[in-house]
Amino acid sequence: MSQGIDYGNLMHTAMRGLIKTVLQRVSDSGLPGAHHFFITFDTRTPGVELADWLRQRYPDEMTIVVQHWFENLSVDDDGFAITLNFGDSPEPLYIPFAAIQTFVDPSVEFGLRFEGPEEGEEEIAVTEEDSIEVEPEDKPHHDADIVSLDSFRK
Repeated sequence: MSQGIDYGNLMHTAMRGLIKTVLQRVSDSGLPGAHHFFITFDTRTPGVELADWLRQRYPDEMTIVVQHWFENLSVDDDGFAITLNFGDSPEPLYIPFAAIQTFVDPSVEFGLRFEGPEEGEEEIAVTEEDSIEVEPEDKPHHDADIVSLDSFRK
């Protein structure tokens, strides 16, 4: 007897692959146009590397902004490294893709939210950009559609 197809985990892998591809393109060519990212990640995930003072300040989760000032963006199969400026102090970070909870590009109203496991499964939803707190921009925002995998599960 064969097991069922685990669409939830397949989507999980595909969406993290999308993030990997986007970050690799930015690493190779820079941020195009008005694109920028808000990335929220779980600081407790194994493999997350950040300064001790940042880990103390953000013991559970942290949101970074990849926009005006970043350096040393490099992407590997498991995650990405980046140096960001925190109060005029450059700090290197390494974030495994498995640690990412939300990935938002407000310039095109695109967002992914990786929700916690329910009954041994991962759920992924495409969310509206204000699912995480972001600073308001000059232009008006429009609601984005939410897509949930629950409607496809039996």
